[in-house]
Amino acid sequence: MSFLNNKSVLITGGTGSLGKMLTKVIIERNPGISRLVIFSRDELKQFEMAQEFPHSKYPFIRYFLGDIRDQARLESAFEGIDYVIHAAALKQVPAAEYNPMEFVKTNVLGAEHIINAAFKTNIKGIVALSTDKAAA
Repeated sequence: MSFLNNKSVLITGGTGSLGKMLTKVIIERNPGISRLVIFSRDELKQFEMAQEFPHSKYPFIRYFLGDIRDQARLESAFEGIDYVIHAAALKQVPAAEYNPMEFVKTNVLGAEHIINAAFKTNIKGIVALSTDKAAA
């Protein structure tokens, strides 16, 4: 992953378990990264993550509050970004069974918004990651 040195990276779902682990790995393996944007709709988790990765020690990290369901917000967040790691998703199957359209909005339409925003902002590459994303 050293190819990320001097690059800007955005992680959707950046405050989730996978996003936090990716943040640690990227920081460890790319000491020359120019910017790492943590994109998440969870304000509390962003605050908590900022305690773990403080600006004083990691001045290249930025926290961007937003939702992958919001096309315009994604386009704004993608400005100046080289690579996107898409890890945002709803994944709990019982919740999907009870709220299927919410999962479709996030897991399907949100992924489409990622692609559309990438085309509009000339992202160099996207990696879509999954742990156990539910399909409703």
